[in-house]
Amino acid sequence: MNIHEYQAKEILKGYGVTIQEGIVAETPEAAHEAAKKLNADTGTEWYVIKAQIHAGGRGKGKVKETGSNGVVLAKSLAEVSEKAKNILGGTLATHQTGPEGKKVNKVLIAQDVYYPGESEPKEYYMSILLDRGTGWNVIMASTEGGMDIETVADESPDKIFKEWIDPKVGLQGFQARKVAFALGLEGEAFKHMVKFIFALYKAYVGTDSSMFEINPVLKTSDNKILAVDSKVNIDDNALYRHKDIAELRDLSEEDPAEVEASKADLNYVKLDGNVGCMVNGAGLAMATMDMIKLSGGEPANFLDVGGGANAVTVEAGFRIILKDPNVKAILINIFGGIVRCDRVASGVVEAYKNIGEINVPIIVRLQGTNAEEGAKIIEESGLKVTSAIVLKDAAEKVKEVVG
Repeated sequence: MNIHEYQAKEILKGYGVTIQEGIVAETPEAAHEAAKKLNADTGTEWYVIKAQIHAGGRGKGKVKETGSNGVVLAKSLAEVSEKAKNILGGTLATHQTGPEGKKVNKVLIAQDVYYPGESEPKEYYMSILLDRGTGWNVIMASTEGGMDIETVADESPDKIFKEWIDPKVGLQGFQARKVAFALGLEGEAFKHMVKFIFALYKAYVGTDSSMFEINPVLKTSDNKILAVDSKVNIDDNALYRHKDIAELRDLSEEDPAEVEASKADLNYVKLDGNVGCMVNGAGLAMATMDMIKLSGGEPANFLDVGGGANAVTVEAGFRIILKDPNVKAILINIFGGIVRCDRVASGVVEAYKNIGEINVPIIVRLQGTNAEEGAKIIEESGLKVTSAIVLKDAAEKVKEVVG
């Protein structure tokens, strides 16, 4: 589950991570009041206004209606409400949202932390995530803060430092110091960075996150270390242990079909293709998508109905897939292990009747327990549903449909 920057920063602050302070606002008037409070609390006289959407590249992105960037600087209290007005309610398009963009419902009014001092401010990159190859957590850090890490990896891979952490042992002092040394820090800044890394790792583990990304981590002109931005992804499977974090979910930032699927306990991801998929099991779903591509089609979605597929889940899956206007055919691929194929076939027939007229071809491939009985139910239903036993046959039928 993704959360907004302002939410992520509050979580980090709770674990002792030093952050760029800010207050969220939903109206220009509220933005003005937030800036006044921020001035009283921190003494800042310049303010950073940051659009809150689940996407990166906000600073370079443009609000379609006004031409404003998604992150702007207000050099006085008087400028805050007008600049917030140019962002709030608009559609912000970034390299991650695509040209369609995302509506901005909230802005974060943050303190200016790039103030003059004894040294120049310096930006760094830092993230913590799970290395699935080793099963260990890894800290990634770079002196090239403020840039997309993909760009750094392409242009300057030698500037990315990695430190693997054994989750059974946890982060050790020498490892935090290695990261700080790799970033070229010394003196007070070095000490603050080591403390920052420990607090960040504690937050990562404590929230059961799958990724923390701080870009940039800022060394201020007086050698403090701050999280200026924050992207946090929480492991969905651990949300039952973090009900307070689960409540931070912003459904307006998610694809409506994916939200509907989650309510029906379906694992659904929308794609750009023309063949809808309904499969039980993630591995089988990936193989099915490969088969669709080999047959000349493109998968329109990933949809795993799980091991307990029945008429209710099948109907919910149908309704979600059919909302995609690009879908020209639906391939249902079920392996009968936990669930019997005849039960799924009955569910398909019942769901078809409940939905009414379905104007796209449906190919149902059943294999495993009671596969032949399931195929017979499909064939005798009188509905416009084609049955297949072998995956290759199902792929050929898809090919006929999509040309």
